[in-house]
Amino acid sequence: MKKAILSVFALLVFLSLGAQEYGVVNISVCNLRSTPDFDAEMVSQALLGTPVHIIGNSDSKPYPWPEIDTPDDYSGWVHYAAITRMSFDEYHAWNAAPKAVVTALQGVVYAKSSTRSATISDVVAGDRLKLIKKRGAWLKVEFPDGRQGWVQRKVAMVEREWRMKLDQSPEAVLATAKSMLGFPYIWAGMSPKGMDCSGYVRTVLFMHDIIIPRDAGPQSKVGETIEDRDALQPGDLVFFGSRRDNGRPRVSHVGFYLGDGKFIHSLGYVKIGSFNPRDPEYDSYNTDRYLFGGRILPYVDQMPDITTTLTTPFYAE
Repeated sequence: MKKAILSVFALLVFLSLGAQEYGVVNISVCNLRSTPDFDAEMVSQALLGTPVHIIGNSDSKPYPWPEIDTPDDYSGWVHYAAITRMSFDEYHAWNAAPKAVVTALQGVVYAKSSTRSATISDVVAGDRLKLIKKRGAWLKVEFPDGRQGWVQRKVAMVEREWRMKLDQSPEAVLATAKSMLGFPYIWAGMSPKGMDCSGYVRTVLFMHDIIIPRDAGPQSKVGETIEDRDALQPGDLVFFGSRRDNGRPRVSHVGFYLGDGKFIHSLGYVKIGSFNPRDPEYDSYNTDRYLFGGRILPYVDQMPDITTTLTTPFYAE
């Protein structure tokens, strides 16, 4: 229903803005806010190269803030400099162009193929740029606004090569999850610069080209529900929260199950906890509020709302 409403709204925006219905995120990490103001609450983030739909505009002068809808069905207001507006043809061309995918947790795009040259931008894991050419240990890339620069191959991979090596196994996903141990918790964060609990899960999975809903509540509704904690498998999601008076769960926190009673999650910072009182990582607080598990890895592109950049419509338009 929400998508249908947004589609109608987007059509109205298109009629009023002409070619300005689409856009692509133009900076390494773009903050989505609840209202078009720097003082407004941050509600989520979107990464460089993410295709978005512009569903509204503020009345800010001389440059309006766009309101965007993202591939994970999340909406928010972004500063105009964070988005490159595009016609449908430009948007389609961006999606169809060869890409470089940032695979390192953090990196830099340089003006020349030298780390001694000026910086163009920082980049983080999951960012996507248009691939211009390859030269030895470097890739020449282009931003949505046309800026060009060079990124090291140890930071980014050619998308085609990245897909050939893509590993969506529990072992690979959990290795990525552990690579961010100690990274800070940031409310509404969804990048290695800082993540909330569901943003952490979403960031880890996106590094393996898996797209699920943004927030813990909707995340708990996709895939297979695992009611018995003893039946959890490594790579499953674990959900925490409370129970309403009618017994229905109120999900407020999420992490990954590691196996042997341990889980990894973002709370204060990314850390490992345990359900086992004998473990040094025992987490009595989260053990007491554990609700159930969710299994998603076997169901990528097999169940609703567990998709990839090859199957999510935003990337295919």
